[in-house]
This record gives sequence, C-alpha cells and structure tokens, in this order.
Amino acid sequence: MRTPSRSLVVVLAARGLAPAIQLFALYVVFHGHYSPGGGFQGGVLLAASFVLVRLAEGYGAGQHQIPRRAGLLLGVAGVLLFGAVGAAAFLTGGNFLDHGRVPLPGFAPADLRSLMILVIEVGVAITVAAVLTAIYDELLGDEDDA
Repeated sequence: MRTPSRSLVVVLAARGLAPAIQLFALYVVFHGHYSPGGGFQGGVLLAASFVLVRLAEGYGAGQHQIPRRAGLLLGVAGVLLFGAVGAAAFLTGGNFLDHGRVPLPGFAPADLRSLMILVIEVGVAITVAAVLTAIYDELLGDEDDA
C-alpha cells in the first residue's frame, strides 16, 4: 500500500504496536541461544513491524525505517557478519564456526562460544528482517527511485 491509511485508529495502533514488536524481536534475538527463538524468529518479527508501518502509514513513512535501497545491502551485511564469525575460526586453524577458536583475549572458551552465537543470531536477524522488508517493497512494484 503506497497511500497512508485514512483511519486514525489504524495509524495510531501501528505507531504503538511497532516499537513493542521491535522490542520483543530484540528480546527473541538476544535470548534465542538460551531458549526457543533466535535470529530467524526475531528477524521475522522486526520485518513484521516494518511492514506494519508501511501498511498503516503508507510507503513513504516506512522508508524512514529501512529505505528501499538499503534492504538488500543490510541483508548482505548480515550474511557477511555470519561468514566473518565462521571465517575467523577457520583462519586461526579451527573448523568453520568453531567458536572456541576465535582469538578474542579475556574470554573463556564457553563465554566466547556464547558471544559468537549471539553475533551469528544478530547477523541472521538483520538478514531476515532486511530481506523480508525488501521483498515487500519489491511486491509493491516499481517506485520512481524512492
């Protein structure tokens, strides 16, 4: 939907729900390696909040969160973050994604694994949120270089 909603209730509900959904998405991402959830689920929730704003307030208002051109760039950045964590272990003589081998001083191997899993989850969340939002933007059709 490119035009904003004419209903004040819909716009106010979207403005109120989107930050709550984003906060819950961050909780799901950051708590994901201790309980059910993680990067994919948190990324889907983030994308849902971005699409909610686009649906309620129109295409232009949603571009303030993630611009159309930045969607795929953020998706690539998330994949590169995931790959960088795996490559860091591989380049230090371990296996790909062997988190205990990443050379960060001051961390015990168990703490290092937990930190690297969190970094991977953040990368996945960024990728999923950005790509799903970009898919929605592409489904709207061509916009005059918005």
